Amino acid sequence: MNKNVEHDAEHDTGTVAQYRRHTNGRGRVSPRALVDQNAFVHATAYVEARAQVGTGSWIGGGSWIDRGAIVGERVFVGQNVHVGRESHIGNDAYLGSHTRIGAHVKVAAGARIDRDVTVPDNAVIEAPPHARLRNSRDRVRDTSAHTSSAHTRKGRSSARAA
Repeated sequence: MNKNVEHDAEHDTGTVAQYRRHTNGRGRVSPRALVDQNAFVHATAYVEARAQVGTGSWIGGGSWIDRGAIVGERVFVGQNVHVGRESHIGNDAYLGSHTRIGAHVKVAAGARIDRDVTVPDNAVIEAPPHARLRNSRDRVRDTSAHTSSAHTRKGRSSARAA
């Protein structure tokens, strides 16, 4: 028997699933998952079958990447985070500790979700400028409708040229 394979009880079904220790962080990874060798998976984190974790991503202690979930490149997943089945987390996203991402959720590249947030199943989280989910009661704020200083400067400089 391969010493990198260990057996753990899987969830509440009582069935036994195999996991291998990831070389970077020693986290438990299903043999049917794809985790880049340059990703970090904490020793107490799990990555389930058919899940994917991209290069440069960091999966914190106690976190669980569920079946079929895709975590893009350079994603930070804090401690005790659950990424639900078939969810997709875009590149450069940030998921704060104790966050719960439901099943079939789409989180856009660059989105930031602060700690202790629960995102319901089938939600879509976009990443407009300065948007972030702060807690379970907040919604993503879209501040792109407001005039920013960069847009104002651009408008003034084009008015001078006219």
